[in-house]
Amino acid sequence: MMAALFSVIFVVLGTATVVYFVAPGIVYRTAMGLARRHGRLKSKQISVAGHDVAYLEGGSGPPLILLHGFGANKDHWTLIAPFLTRHYRLIVPDLPGFGDSSRRDSANYATAPQLERIGAFADALGVDTFHLGGNSMGGYLAAMFAARNSSRVQSLWLLAPAGAMSAAPSEVLEEIEAGHNPLVTETAEDFDRLTELCFTVAPPMPGQFKRPLLARAKREAAFNQKIFEELFADVEPLEDAIAGLLTPSLVVWGDNDRILDCSGLAIVSGLLSDAKSILMPRMGHVPMLERPAETAASYLEFRKELA
Repeated sequence: MMAALFSVIFVVLGTATVVYFVAPGIVYRTAMGLARRHGRLKSKQISVAGHDVAYLEGGSGPPLILLHGFGANKDHWTLIAPFLTRHYRLIVPDLPGFGDSSRRDSANYATAPQLERIGAFADALGVDTFHLGGNSMGGYLAAMFAARNSSRVQSLWLLAPAGAMSAAPSEVLEEIEAGHNPLVTETAEDFDRLTELCFTVAPPMPGQFKRPLLARAKREAAFNQKIFEELFADVEPLEDAIAGLLTPSLVVWGDNDRILDCSGLAIVSGLLSDAKSILMPRMGHVPMLERPAETAASYLEFRKELA
């Protein structure tokens, strides 16, 4: 019996090892499925404004919609989800054009149509008023949505939002100005470089997991470039859009953000009439990924103060 058990264990471990090296995408998807389950999230889909929108949902309580950054997807919020779904109904879409949501060559992904799609997404879920958050591009869209739909947004959570045009130029913005966009990745070197730019200390990732992530980045590169050009060709500065906005807001930035300079923290906070600001030490551009527990704790404290 014992010999037979060891044989079974050997076969299982051997199979898992082979799958990890030969088909890492399967292992990665399994790992993400487990992470979503740990965060009490379920994968769903709904048709909105001519797009099939994939999203994650879980938890109960006041609805909290979270928007990812450029080139990212809904799973950028998966690691922080366990801390949030205990308190809120968490709703995390792949914005149209990203992740598992539809990409349409004929559609435009500039600010105005994306804001309309966000509103239509909330309407389709029957969510009239909600709390709204976002990182980077998602933070910009969240702030712009609140400025145009203030009666719907009960509070804002902005993590290094784009759009503060008077902030000091970041390392990445200087590269983009020089003609190279490190946010669109097509090679392993591009992928590693973007990871380095986003994090001060990147979360551990098995080397084989880079393969499916890089493959996806290559597939999406051309469309991401289209979205980038449409979204940022005529950006309305936050300085013009949200000045005096009354929505209670928490603005968070990392002091080592190389994507968007942390000088944006004082600018964005100063534009808002009711804002709390936090500069996180030794932090990069994506606090919800780099230190999810700490990032969630500051948000929970903010929401507690609102109650």
